Amino acid sequence: MTETPAVSRRLILGGAVAATGALATGVGAAAPAAAAATDTATTTPRRRAGQRSMIDVAYEPHRTVRVGVIGLGNRGSGMTTGWSVVPGCTVTAVCDIRADRAKRVADRLAADGRPRPVEFGGSADAYAQMLRRDDIDLVYIATPWEFHYEQGKAALLAGKHVIVELPIATGLDELWDLVDTSELTRRHLMLAENCSYGRNELAMLKMAHEGLFGDITNGHGGYLHDLRALLFSDTYYTDSWRRLWHTRSTASFYAMHGLAPIAAAMDINRGDRMTTLRATATAPKGLADYRERFVPRNHPSWNETYVNGDLVTCLIDTAKGRVIRAEHDVSSPRPYSRINTLAGSRGIFEDYAGVLSAGGGRVYVEPDHSGHAWRDFGSYRKEFDHWLWKKIGDDAANNGGHGGMDYVLQWRTVQLMRAGLVPDIDVYDSAAWCAPVPLSVMSLAAKGRPVQIPDFTRGAWVNLRMGLDSRTTDMPSVV
Repeated sequence: MTETPAVSRRLILGGAVAATGALATGVGAAAPAAAAATDTATTTPRRRAGQRSMIDVAYEPHRTVRVGVIGLGNRGSGMTTGWSVVPGCTVTAVCDIRADRAKRVADRLAADGRPRPVEFGGSADAYAQMLRRDDIDLVYIATPWEFHYEQGKAALLAGKHVIVELPIATGLDELWDLVDTSELTRRHLMLAENCSYGRNELAMLKMAHEGLFGDITNGHGGYLHDLRALLFSDTYYTDSWRRLWHTRSTASFYAMHGLAPIAAAMDINRGDRMTTLRATATAPKGLADYRERFVPRNHPSWNETYVNGDLVTCLIDTAKGRVIRAEHDVSSPRPYSRINTLAGSRGIFEDYAGVLSAGGGRVYVEPDHSGHAWRDFGSYRKEFDHWLWKKIGDDAANNGGHGGMDYVLQWRTVQLMRAGLVPDIDVYDSAAWCAPVPLSVMSLAAKGRPVQIPDFTRGAWVNLRMGLDSRTTDMPSVV
């Protein structure tokens, strides 16, 4: 029997019109499963007058991208330096409720020979004052989670493009409002999902789209990071904001780092979509146990009760019958992992495999491999290395945190804006990747029953289109 070869996404994109019709045929097949899910506040609101989709809408070209930063704690301060060194980008304004932070960051940029940004701070509405400036093209938000929605929406309404640290919002109505506001203002809002630009993640994406794994059936992604010491630090998270979230709700707060790369490899919102989510949670033991052993009795945390499960797991179904497992655990003793696993009818890739590979991954694909033995991922990463890493990998290693993927995210964002290209990650991706935060709350409240995942694209998900699997382009020259 002649074996049918796996069809690469690159070939499918070459005949997108024909592919779209075939994909649309499969929508009805997923309807029974979706209909069986708990329908809890997940209906799709109608577009308001003046709203139009932002799918495939390019940035207007910018000679220089002028960035305003809101939030200058550990993350915001470091990323501000990153923005300042990208070719054709300048930081024109910085803002933090603590004015001394804004001054400190501005002083550092000036000392590094960069233009000194205007400082804003000292009040809760200082960011609104900054947004009134007309010398800001892109607003980068790195404040605590509870402020992301309000500040992101305000930036859109001020006519700015926006990039927001994880998550862009924590409520379902907030996610919809950001989608709608982006469509009304014709400004892009994207999640600052740096892990989507990780070297292994992008190589995995290319392998998937070239058909090496065959028909993709499942993937695993998450955020498994022992943050206990940092959560109880008096200085790392200002006012202990991140620890306090564990006293408020049982939710998958931060699984996007692992979920987003798997969703991209599966063409979520680009030929497939996530349809239902069901969540489970373990008992909340880790933070209380750590406090008992390591935190003095006079520490304010002893007045807190932790309710969020140590491990919150979401099982997500897609319209094409795939399954994604997304996990969140920052309360348990364990080595760091984002899981980052993708499997199909002809093979599997697993990241964070320890000593087997210098790059951390292992792979098994047919017909290359046999004998039920894992192989090193290194040669595959070299063969399928994304053009971004080939072009700016050395610069990323020298200028960005998290192994360079921070800089790749920043460089690519600036390049897209300067060249007037369509963003790799749009508001619909951002909303979908963040939806497990409120949906996990809903599912857990319903004793683990599935809940519907909204279609933030309002039906446009059936169309194949480019995303993180972008074509090679250059950064416009800096005059």
